[in-house]
Amino acid sequence: MSSLKEREAWATKIGLILSMAGNAVGLGNFWRFPRLLAANGGGAFMIPYFIALLLLGIPLMWVEWATGRYGGKYGHGTLGPMFYVMARESVKPRKALIFAIIGGMLAFSVTTLLNSYYIHVIGWTAAYSIYSATGAYYGADTVNFFFDHVKNFPMVMATWLIPMILLFIAAFRGVSKGIEAFNKVMMPLLYVFAVLLAIRSITIGSPVRPDWSSFTGLNYIWKPDFETLSRNFWVISLAAAGQIFFTLSLGMGIIQNYASYIRKGDDIALSALTTASLNELAEVIIGGSIAIPIAYAYLGPEVVKSGSLGLAFMALPNVFTSMGEVGRFFGTIWFLLLFFAGWTSAIAMYNYLTALLEEDLKINRRIGAVVVFLIYLMLGLPVALDPSLTYFAELDNWVGSYLLVVLGLFDVIVAVWLFKPDNLWKELHEGALMKVPAFFKYVLMVLTPIYILILLVGTTIDYYNQGVFAQADPLIVQARIAIIIILVLGAVETYLAISRKYREELAKNQVIVRAE
Repeated sequence: MSSLKEREAWATKIGLILSMAGNAVGLGNFWRFPRLLAANGGGAFMIPYFIALLLLGIPLMWVEWATGRYGGKYGHGTLGPMFYVMARESVKPRKALIFAIIGGMLAFSVTTLLNSYYIHVIGWTAAYSIYSATGAYYGADTVNFFFDHVKNFPMVMATWLIPMILLFIAAFRGVSKGIEAFNKVMMPLLYVFAVLLAIRSITIGSPVRPDWSSFTGLNYIWKPDFETLSRNFWVISLAAAGQIFFTLSLGMGIIQNYASYIRKGDDIALSALTTASLNELAEVIIGGSIAIPIAYAYLGPEVVKSGSLGLAFMALPNVFTSMGEVGRFFGTIWFLLLFFAGWTSAIAMYNYLTALLEEDLKINRRIGAVVVFLIYLMLGLPVALDPSLTYFAELDNWVGSYLLVVLGLFDVIVAVWLFKPDNLWKELHEGALMKVPAFFKYVLMVLTPIYILILLVGTTIDYYNQGVFAQADPLIVQARIAIIIILVLGAVETYLAISRKYREELAKNQVIVRAE
């Protein structure tokens, strides 16, 4: 038996729910989801999307919450040590260390590299809030305007530092006084702005052509399209499953980090389901009712169905311009909505690295917050210096779309199979305010891992067919080198953290340390 240090905890239940929802509700809801939805047949996309939510999203949310709270009992807030103490239930400590290193290095790379470019997108939203308020893009070619912005290094740096500084302040102040306090303000504002825009969207009518209306856009989203789905089943299903991972922040280690601050005996079953529900409300009901209906009414179906990456930054400014002066207000609200959504997700990744420095390497939290700021500054500079966004896109290809799915597979391998399904079920229901249907226990054991493997194989084939592996642009090579370096650093850090605390266990190859 070992005495374990008391860790900081969430101050309130609502603060926990809002922070977890803030972690999930991000740019994926209002920027990525409408783009994928539009490009993949609207109603055709929603069918595999809801199947993936049921078989992947919700089950993995329960797994990651349970993993986090269990790891928190041992004083761990990062994934490597959590995987270690769970894997010991089936394998000897030295074998458990292997799974821990894999999980630790994947979580370290995702939270480090994904946030290095994700914060830049948040910076773009800050810039476009200013541009909307001042009418800077009025009368301009909005496509060229966007690329002129990413070439404007001083403006990119200035607006990038806005979310960076706010992230630093929140992490510096700690979990309850920093992250929870910020989320209690930002999340309600996010929903207020989203509802205002959704109302405006569905009441906009047909301002350009009678056949271009917001209701036609809503019909495109919600009318089941089995014909389109059957023609493009593989591509659409992969896109839908990938979106579930991205939107719920699965396979990143940050849900486990937040859950590690939950007190022993507090509910996680209903809290996890509530968090997923708040995210889906923001994404499907509100997010799906803003960008596509507005763009449909002002720009027409062809622009919408192209599913352009620039839908938020290139297409929608045309919409706000066509609204006249009132468009400045709605444009500012739209980009502030994106800013809040992005920031509340980015702080979870920032806190993961801060917790890693604090708990694994014994660095004071406030000093750790400074160190993380400097790390993101260094890793984000290549993104700021590349107006072609080639470096950005390559990182997103592997970190934001692939590695998190690999980590999701290891979630199941370690937290379900090695930890043992009965142990997971017991941990999930400790203090639970609801009984999770037993059906999901068997989903996690069989259907979820099969689904993830199909997703990984399909994505790999898709990358091969696109020629992703053969690309040799210098910026692409630089991005791949950065990924490899961060993966190695993550593996080394995880090994050092575990070997320091569990040195005797690893030497004797038998379990010694147990949480009370």
